[in-house]
Amino acid sequence: MLKPELLAPAGDLEKLKIAILYGADAVFIGGKEFSLRARASNFSLSDIKSACDYAKLHNAKIYVTTNIIAHNENLKNVDKYLLALNECGVSAVICSDPYIIETARKVVPNIEVHLSTQQSTTNSEAINFWYEQGVSRVVLARELSLKEIKLVKTKVKADIEVFIHGGMCVSYSGRCTLSNNMTDRDANRGGCAHSCRWNYRLFNQNDEMLSAKSGSFNLGSKDLNALRLIPDLIDAGVDSLKIEGRMKSIHYIATVVGTYRKLIDDYCENPQKFVFDDKYFNEISKAENRQTSTGALLGKPTENEQLYNVRTETPTQEFIGLVLDYDELNKIATIEQRNYFQSGERVEVFSPGFQKNYFKVGNIYDENNNNIDIARHPRQIVKLKIPFPVHPYDILRRSS
Repeated sequence: MLKPELLAPAGDLEKLKIAILYGADAVFIGGKEFSLRARASNFSLSDIKSACDYAKLHNAKIYVTTNIIAHNENLKNVDKYLLALNECGVSAVICSDPYIIETARKVVPNIEVHLSTQQSTTNSEAINFWYEQGVSRVVLARELSLKEIKLVKTKVKADIEVFIHGGMCVSYSGRCTLSNNMTDRDANRGGCAHSCRWNYRLFNQNDEMLSAKSGSFNLGSKDLNALRLIPDLIDAGVDSLKIEGRMKSIHYIATVVGTYRKLIDDYCENPQKFVFDDKYFNEISKAENRQTSTGALLGKPTENEQLYNVRTETPTQEFIGLVLDYDELNKIATIEQRNYFQSGERVEVFSPGFQKNYFKVGNIYDENNNNIDIARHPRQIVKLKIPFPVHPYDILRRSS
């Protein structure tokens, strides 16, 4: 059985390290140029080099998004940028514009070209066309059902990548122009204002409000959650399973990547005896998710897959700290505080490999070794006793 690649997002170098440590086989990032998600931190060329070096140490790969729909003013220095990415050690570029694809094949033929979901590719003939242009992998449009994905996979030579988790576009795989028209921010050049998630009021021609009882609604889709369908996607031969979320937090990335890593490994270890366990759902729910659905994977979405007037970003456990260091002799951990916590609280430590352990917070000390009862300041460095070994980038959560 082919174990698919688990592909994770990262908006900066810290998130990238978290993604790799918690189980990503590859990470997709955006550079300062030619990338969507303009509001993400995005990576300078020196950052990309550092990312590639770190990934190589952990047998992972780095893919860089060059996936804007380019206008003429966006075409300057594409070749120089691609050559710079090659020097950094990038494994692939994710593209949607034919000119960028053509340029990549000419100037950096050793870097793979992956076709972005921005191209809304929904059929095998289109995939085979792009394969003939030198594209080695196609990220399918998010409108395909599992049944369609299975059929496509039997008819193509290119690798297939499928989204399995994260935000969904209410339009057709990123072809929305709401943001362009309402804010003059081009969604297909990295400027999406997420206008679908604004609150709206609907009036008739007599200025009578027709919207919901709450007085407003939005057009956003529920987030995608394909946990239960991972075995089907693996059986279908999908080559890469992709998580969305370059602008998400390190806690979100650790939680989501760690959960899908565990699920994929559990299934591939013994498919015949695998039984889906709610532990995967319970773990995912600890991240800051909106309500979720299976999107189009089980057929055409209905009103039940939309968020018309509901906002529910409510994790069940709060991210309170990130481990920076651990003194094994004295069992003292150095923690970067991320949310308020105090002595006496029960804390869960979530580690790579889906490992969990628990302890009760005793004395807390600041950087000057002053005893404090509460870690209240954002990113405050504190020290506390943890009775078992912990490691840098382990996550501390408030335990319910």
